[in-house]
Amino acid sequence: MADILIVYYSRGGAVAALARQIARGIEEVAGMVARLRTVPPVAPVTQVAAPAVPEQGAPYVEPRDLEECAGVILGSPTRFGNMAAPVKHFLDGLGAQWASGTLVDKPAAVFTSTATMHGGQESTLLSMLIPLLHHGMLPVGIPFTEGALTATTTGGTPYGASHVAGAADDRPLSDDEKTLARALGRRVARIAAKLEGS
Repeated sequence: MADILIVYYSRGGAVAALARQIARGIEEVAGMVARLRTVPPVAPVTQVAAPAVPEQGAPYVEPRDLEECAGVILGSPTRFGNMAAPVKHFLDGLGAQWASGTLVDKPAAVFTSTATMHGGQESTLLSMLIPLLHHGMLPVGIPFTEGALTATTTGGTPYGASHVAGAADDRPLSDDEKTLARALGRRVARIAAKLEGS
């Protein structure tokens, strides 16, 4: 069994819901397992360190998760067309992994959620891929052979899975968003399985 690491930040729950759908897709591939992890929040002034384990949801990501995984799928809500600060803070702390080549040649994908249809999904996804390319990872998107990609009237892009959560962050994932999230998980898992076998 090989693990695909899904590491994300989710404040309102939409990114976490996408992560669970991606995990379902990963586990549809024989021999592949999803490992869900999150990153702690950050604040301009740190008063108390985050607990070692969150009160609910996925545990916080640790360096060994990156070492042990066969691929990484990174998720973040969109903040002004870019990833949220906790995800950027996590990526900025991966100097040791970059120096040792921990992530070289592993497949990588990204996902996001926005409040509005034109809230910066694609720019966020593309900006999240840049640090992964610096780590020597192999970017994986969603090909247009996935019919839901051209049919969706909600989220979903060729750059990664996405969701339109609404201004009140209360819209559930659409069927197309679920389909595309699972497709992304399956694709990363299939590519990782091929790479592991070679």
